[in-house]
Amino acid sequence: MSPRLSVVLICKNAAELLPDCLASIDWADEIVVLDAGSSDETQAIARAAGAKVYENRDWQGFGIQRQRAQDYANGDYILMLDSDERVSAELRDAIQQVLAQPASERVYSIARRNLFLGRFMRHSGWYPDRVIRLYPRQHYRYNANQVHESLDCNGAQIHPLPGDLLHLTCRDFASFQQKQLHYATTWAHERYAQGKITSLWGIFSHTLGALLKTLLLRGGVLDGKQGWLLAMVNAQYTFNKYTELWALQHGYTEKRLP
Repeated sequence: MSPRLSVVLICKNAAELLPDCLASIDWADEIVVLDAGSSDETQAIARAAGAKVYENRDWQGFGIQRQRAQDYANGDYILMLDSDERVSAELRDAIQQVLAQPASERVYSIARRNLFLGRFMRHSGWYPDRVIRLYPRQHYRYNANQVHESLDCNGAQIHPLPGDLLHLTCRDFASFQQKQLHYATTWAHERYAQGKITSLWGIFSHTLGALLKTLLLRGGVLDGKQGWLLAMVNAQYTFNKYTELWALQHGYTEKRLP
């Protein structure tokens, strides 16, 4: 008998995105959805699709929330997804091939094709954007990072799978910017707690470096107008990270007059 696959999602207020995501994984043995306290129809949509739905409003970051969701799963293998991702037919076939020939010492990386302002990016550091999302449940767990969480692979072989995971990264620019600002602020507070510091020169050099890296080293110029825009977005994100860190170390984030 082939190993069973549990697809695991964490989400909040994902009613608009969830139906297409769930439709792309309706072949899985089990779907587990951990909701962070939605006020829309997210939970009802998930249940209607046959998912096992749980709720946890005690948000402690992406890493802890993903691991909580994984702990509800019963399958031999985990496929970890977000509601703005869709499994392509080629990727589905590749996953089913893994299940037909399982190897407990392997985890599997998946290429994400990221959407930015109407274009699925092919360069700019956004493709193939490989992420480890398929792995044996019993052997691997997520770290506790609040953002940019990752799986603790414990020296496992990382095997790249064919096929893409379609990622609707930036459907609405304003919402995308809000998310980027949240990530930047969280990053700065984590690094400040770890003792990291920066300077005005550090802010400038990292910001300029992010712009040039996206355009030149990562081929952003080959992604047309969106490549140039993404380079500026990456520079802005980097500026926000390091400026918030600088403000924290100088006490300028306190809600009082100097």
